[in-house]
Amino acid sequence: MDENASGKLLFIVLAATLLAVIAALGVARRYGAAMKRLMSLPAPPQDEGAGSATASVASAPAARVTLADNRRAVRRVALLLLLMSVLLSTSDAALFLGVAGGREGLLTPARLATFAALNLWPVIPALGLLWRWSRWRVLGALLLWFVGALLLIAWRSIEPQPLASVLGFLVSEIGGPMLLIGALCLGSATRAIAPWLLPLLMLLVATSVAGTDALAWIVAQRPQWLMALPAGMAANQVMLFFVLAPWLVAWWPAKWLGRALAAAYARRWLSELLVLFTALWGIVLLLRALGAWHDLGAAATVMLLPLLWIPLVVTLARRGATQRGRPPTLLVLRVFQRDAQVRALFDRVIERWRATGNTVLIAGTDLVERTVDADDIFAFLDGRLGERFVRRPADVPARIAAFELAPDAEGRHRINEVYCHDSTWQQALDALVAISDVVLMDLRSFKAHNRGCRHELGVLARAPRLARVVVLVDAETALPEARADAAGAPPGRFVWLDAARQPELLAALFVADTAAHG
Repeated sequence: MDENASGKLLFIVLAATLLAVIAALGVARRYGAAMKRLMSLPAPPQDEGAGSATASVASAPAARVTLADNRRAVRRVALLLLLMSVLLSTSDAALFLGVAGGREGLLTPARLATFAALNLWPVIPALGLLWRWSRWRVLGALLLWFVGALLLIAWRSIEPQPLASVLGFLVSEIGGPMLLIGALCLGSATRAIAPWLLPLLMLLVATSVAGTDALAWIVAQRPQWLMALPAGMAANQVMLFFVLAPWLVAWWPAKWLGRALAAAYARRWLSELLVLFTALWGIVLLLRALGAWHDLGAAATVMLLPLLWIPLVVTLARRGATQRGRPPTLLVLRVFQRDAQVRALFDRVIERWRATGNTVLIAGTDLVERTVDADDIFAFLDGRLGERFVRRPADVPARIAAFELAPDAEGRHRINEVYCHDSTWQQALDALVAISDVVLMDLRSFKAHNRGCRHELGVLARAPRLARVVVLVDAETALPEARADAAGAPPGRFVWLDAARQPELLAALFVADTAAHG
């Protein structure tokens, strides 16, 4: 085994992570631009006899889900992440003390408990990903953990340790992994896209490293054809060729890998949250393995074994989960061009709703970084994003039928979107209303000239089966016009909630709470 293998592997990890972050930002920007272009395309000529089509309404009534049920479901997912993190950190500590420590007698119950607690820090960004914490909130929680870790080390140390030594140890433990995790997972675009691109880019970077190794071997052999090359050929050009040329071969396996990931996501073998969680812990354990490579060689890969806890625990949790009828479906409508407000609303409300119900919406560029998934990413990279758009009213039922309404392995439900041209969104709206139980409509900054929103209010007022429409308004909302457009609705269907009362918004979506007390 090459004695420089650990350094090469570390370079592959660092370079691939950097490229994944850059690629994710580029893909997000180009994806949004492609969405705008496709949305503005005119409708194709209609076939004779082709009329509007609507999706069939789900026959089973929605389960009576309350806010308390939702909170319990959110806690269940958080406890699942915590349980897996405890198993991962304990296994990591056991392997470090028993295998990588290099001395007998290190693996004792007291040391195992101490090191497991110190290794548990990745649960903080994991929960931050679940709850959509900001970077600053994650960093603040990590700072509190840092203080707790200092106190734990001071308590468990047999002899007093210099503060600088303890700080250096903790920084070395979490500094490098946290930088990679922060870059890869804690930004909006990078969180949604970068973890899916990372395996592909690790493959491509690995082939570049192999190319430079091949160049070094060729130079060492000094073949005649190398000596015959023109003297004017620059060395950096030759190096660049051996770095990039292997991508011509590796591109096809990388493309196949991307499609395989998209297929695994579509079959629910993978989910957004579990991929993020695995990427987070994978980075931590991989860097740990590389740190032990000098002493153990390739046997250091045993440090990656704790990752096997993730599929095992998730499988057991899925088998133990119970389904109480059809989950309620929430339709999200909003005034476009209010991107920052809508994203914040999505993080506070929709991410919590997903624990107990499905979410459907008409796709837009405002929520790309919140709703894009593996299937979308690789369809875009394959040049097939246009195939997702509803081009004719007759295409709507097939698109609705393809919705993924079963929960993921960890219990959360996915976001389902309809991609529409400007000429087909009204038919898509009719179909979405037909399958929805509750609607959240963000009418902040709504004006009388927002004809699309006014059309939506009329459709919601006339819909035969909607249980509730919660409308978020603010001081800029043209409220008289909005109320007039919704005047034909059954009594009690529309709930008008001022933006100052946003903490009440999630509770207002659960019809069962009101029904139980009404």
